[in-house]
Amino acid sequence: MFSLHIPIVAVLVNLALCQYDYDYQPFSMHGPSGPNCNQECDCPINFPSAMYCDNRKLKFVPIVPTGIKYLYLQHNMIEEIKAGVFDNVTDTLRWLILDNNQITNAKIEKGTIDKLTALEKLFFSNNNITEPVIPPSKALEELKMMHNKLSKFPSGLLSDKENLTSVSLQENELTSEGIGDAFKGLKKLLSLDVSHNKLKKLPVGLPSSLEILYADYNDIDKVGAGYLKKLPSLRYLRISHNKLQDSGIPSGAFNVTSLLELDLSFNKLQSIPEVNEQLEQLYLQANEINKFDLASFCKFTGPLNYSRLKHLRLDANNVTHGNMPPDSANCLRQASDIMFE
Repeated sequence: MFSLHIPIVAVLVNLALCQYDYDYQPFSMHGPSGPNCNQECDCPINFPSAMYCDNRKLKFVPIVPTGIKYLYLQHNMIEEIKAGVFDNVTDTLRWLILDNNQITNAKIEKGTIDKLTALEKLFFSNNNITEPVIPPSKALEELKMMHNKLSKFPSGLLSDKENLTSVSLQENELTSEGIGDAFKGLKKLLSLDVSHNKLKKLPVGLPSSLEILYADYNDIDKVGAGYLKKLPSLRYLRISHNKLQDSGIPSGAFNVTSLLELDLSFNKLQSIPEVNEQLEQLYLQANEINKFDLASFCKFTGPLNYSRLKHLRLDANNVTHGNMPPDSANCLRQASDIMFE
């Protein structure tokens, strides 16, 4: 086993009891465990800094011994996190995986996640939290809180996360008012997923470093003029399954050189929006498009002036291949897949 200071044992001895259902016998899937490991988990000898406690029907987080940097607790029945369980690893734990449990904010005691100063990855998806749980670590790189009950993400919670590159918040109850400037100041953020929420507009205050923005399945009905101009690194934008209409898209809103993929499918567009010649993937299926305007892709065509579009989906609209102008082949010379049905 592992050594603990006597005071910690005295306060937390109950954490070692009644973790398992009476008919559940854990077994190792990672080979023999090292000596510095909680008895309810596995710490492979060839990877002693990792502790695997996943899929064990645990009701609460076990005490984490000194030396553990990677902690896997997904797919359990955890409802609470008791104070002190991380006391041995407050400045060394790097990964904390808590996906697929039953944790609520009320059952996360002080002196737990709020003490983890070296955390790089926090996965908290498929739980029952209504407010974000953010560690003090400035080393945080990846945050996942999908499939929870978040209705807001207050500004300032991430303001000191200078290394954060990826945030996944899909399948929550977030509103545009509820997120405000939550992502402002994140200088290294590359990916943000806010799909399957209740947003009425795209998030504001996003950093210029952002490359991926997914906002599918919301209630977005317009894109602000110049919105994408503020995101010079954006390469992938998905706004499918929203309420976009032609009137909600200013002229040239999507005409930016950085964009490679644009998904506007399952909206209410009646015309093809203007896009840049550098765009490679355009998804417009299941709209109400009734005309094919070549100027949406090429202002004029020449040896060096043509669209780099490779894939274009227009199925489930009111246009057919017969609506394409005769000179489409020159403009769309790299398009290997144009789908009308």
